[in-house]
Amino acid sequence: MKKIVVAVGGSSGSIYAKVLLDKLVELSPQLAAVGVVFSKNAAFNWEYELGNRSYRDYPFSFYESNDFMAPFASGSAKYDAMIICPCSMGLMGRIAQGISNDLSTRAADVMLKERRKLILVPRDTPYNLIHLENMRTLTLAGAIICPASPSFYSRPKTIEAVAATVIDRVLDLAGFDIPSYRWGEDPE
Repeated sequence: MKKIVVAVGGSSGSIYAKVLLDKLVELSPQLAAVGVVFSKNAAFNWEYELGNRSYRDYPFSFYESNDFMAPFASGSAKYDAMIICPCSMGLMGRIAQGISNDLSTRAADVMLKERRKLILVPRDTPYNLIHLENMRTLTLAGAIICPASPSFYSRPKTIEAVAATVIDRVLDLAGFDIPSYRWGEDPE
């Protein structure tokens, strides 16, 4: 049973966050707790890109971005992994520089200091040198950078299936046992 933090950053790519939350619902037998924090821009982007406000309909614990009393704001709560999806370059930069000015950056700092899994899913492209250096810094600190770069060898047929090629990889990295297309299998 895993305890997971999901932070939804303010960059475009709400479909990735939606598919992640949908898949976590399916994985509920493997979960002890899921804590979710949305940035203000993340909520706006979800509504703009997906045309609804369904992000609060998930059966998880939601926390405000300034709630430093959230359990995952401390290493003693022993959350197993944090997934930031999508992760804006501004959020990534603050984490890389150790700036813990909100719950997302504090929780990421906790994951790094406790040597637990921190998976960042940047959607932005192209990258400039500052982005790359921040990715390097975070990788050296123990984070995993998993860009939202979908694969197509499974022949996805919908936008959700395209997004799932990234999210399945993220969930693999977080240590979940998930049904997913594997290289060498015949696509359905």
